[in-house]
Amino acid sequence: MATSAARRRPSRVRSAGRRGTGSTVLRTLARIGLAVRGIMYVIIGWLAVRIAFGNSRQQADRTGALHEVAATPAGQLLLWVIVVGFAGLALWRLAEAAARSAAKPASRLASLGRAVIYGVIAFGTLKYVLGLGAPQSSNQQSVDLTAAALKYPAGRAIVVVAGLVLIGGGLYLAYQAWRREFRKDLQTTRMTARTRKAVEWLGVAGGIARGIVFVTAGIFLVIAAVRSQPQQAKGVDSALRALAATPLGPWLLVLVAIGLIMFGAYSCCQARWFRD
Repeated sequence: MATSAARRRPSRVRSAGRRGTGSTVLRTLARIGLAVRGIMYVIIGWLAVRIAFGNSRQQADRTGALHEVAATPAGQLLLWVIVVGFAGLALWRLAEAAARSAAKPASRLASLGRAVIYGVIAFGTLKYVLGLGAPQSSNQQSVDLTAAALKYPAGRAIVVVAGLVLIGGGLYLAYQAWRREFRKDLQTTRMTARTRKAVEWLGVAGGIARGIVFVTAGIFLVIAAVRSQPQQAKGVDSALRALAATPLGPWLLVLVAIGLIMFGAYSCCQARWFRD
């Protein structure tokens, strides 16, 4: 009897998860969140373009994007929309994790990881809206976390592993984008042929650009660990700026920045046609 009940628990959890992901409220929150994520990427990409041409001192990361939003006439209202959007994405990913089969622990873990990331972003933005301090820049976060890890005996190995995970994740993102695997998350049958091609192009270019940023950040994290120099670790902003120091000069940064803007546009399209 007890064994039978234990076996039924995962099924009940998955059923509840499926009901959660399919609820009208959660779908609406997820759509708002995807659109908000897209707008944030567009702003980050635009900041990166301005940095490439020396026209901005603003950080090209989430913190910089929040400052840009806050400076608009409707800044306070828009910041609350960002909080709701990312909180909605976190809840959606949690429900998705619950709906995942226990036979696919990697997929469930990935959904949980995304839920945590979106939850942290929502909480950081909420603190900013309430006047409790702006979110720490991605650069400072990377340096602080690396410095804290390197204080421990196994810290160097941990940071190297984290860097390799970022590199692997970036390569995987780029590979997924190149293979157009994101199409399974879209209701492509509801698009016209021209719209479908445009959305696919945005997804490919945007996914590859995101992958490049992850790989760049991962490389610098490994360098920071090998040299025991936490200041070598780089967040999104510093990783983007590092691209401008390559032989291609600012043009590589411009290309990646445009790719991030395209990913932002793709995320907005996903909000319109996403498959729950």
